[in-house]
Amino acid sequence: MIPALDGGWILGLEDQLAPVGGGDGRAGLVLVGGVSLLHPEDAVADAMLEGWVCQQRGGRRLAKGTIDGRVRIVRQFMEQTNEYPWQWSPGLVDEWMTHLVAEKQRAKETIRSYQGALRMFCDYITSPYYEWPQECQTRFGTHPVQVCHEWNTVAHLADYEGRAERRPMTREEIQCLLDHADAQVERAVRLGRKGALAAYRDATVFKVIYGWGLRCSECSRLDLVDFYRNPAAPELGRFGSLQVRFGKASRGSPPRRRMVHSVMPWAVEAVEDWVDNVRPLYRASGGPVLWPTERGGRLQAREIEERFALYRDELGLDRDLVPHCLRHSHVTHQIEDGADPKFVQEQVGHRFASTTAIYTGVSGDFMDTMMRRALDRAYQIDGEM
Repeated sequence: MIPALDGGWILGLEDQLAPVGGGDGRAGLVLVGGVSLLHPEDAVADAMLEGWVCQQRGGRRLAKGTIDGRVRIVRQFMEQTNEYPWQWSPGLVDEWMTHLVAEKQRAKETIRSYQGALRMFCDYITSPYYEWPQECQTRFGTHPVQVCHEWNTVAHLADYEGRAERRPMTREEIQCLLDHADAQVERAVRLGRKGALAAYRDATVFKVIYGWGLRCSECSRLDLVDFYRNPAAPELGRFGSLQVRFGKASRGSPPRRRMVHSVMPWAVEAVEDWVDNVRPLYRASGGPVLWPTERGGRLQAREIEERFALYRDELGLDRDLVPHCLRHSHVTHQIEDGADPKFVQEQVGHRFASTTAIYTGVSGDFMDTMMRRALDRAYQIDGEM
């Protein structure tokens, strides 16, 4: 019997075991040398996957969750086609994609992630360095080929492929949301309900996400020590800057850090009041977590999203709005208020200005103002000529 490789072993003869996981993914380091495998097809296929795990984990230092997700996709393809990797063809990819689109109704970005995982696995097993082509040719008289090509996979042509319905919230929508969140605190206090502290915390969370242009995950992982004094803004006290330590990671890299300067004084006042007057009322207030829960844990991004959705629906706002729209709004409103686009780009941690531009959805009034300024300059130049 050939077991799955979760335990890190390849089984050859019943008394022959070879540990894996310490090599670089080459066939000669993963498979047992000089052993007649009981079920060679299954053993080699599983060894390919385990070698790929070694290559990603050891050489590329990818996160376990990323690797597990890719392996899961490849296994799904194997189960769907009922063929071994050295028997795959582009036609099998076409059939699988048809199944995913027509029957599973997977989104375009999901399809691309599936194709990407399959393409990377094929790159690995077709590379001469990892010796799988030679191994398969010796054992089965054939070898694996790349089955994902430009002509049978989804092209990444746009910078942003998120839902078009997602947009920045207007200033009126944000004010409505924050007022509603504050009202829940007053209501809980008036009725003597237990959730007053949680309601106050969540109201402050929304203000921080918008005020500093954060992602939900970034906000949920903040600690008290992440706020710093900024000599350029002494009036903001110890909340002049915010260090984001768990920013969005690039592929195969640790979370990216960035320092965000505080630009909305009212948001600073809100978080200062939370830190000094409300957070100490939590039993677990002695820890470093900025947003504690009643049980002493850390507020999770999922909980922020759920509370946002509850308030959004109670207010009858657009159901396509999510907490990330507050981040979009931060970018848009900073641009509208005259902030330098490069400064905004650094604030929100975008590597490219084009990404910041995607987040920007300036209002009609702003566009009218910019048009008027352009026309006034043009007329002034014409008058001087």
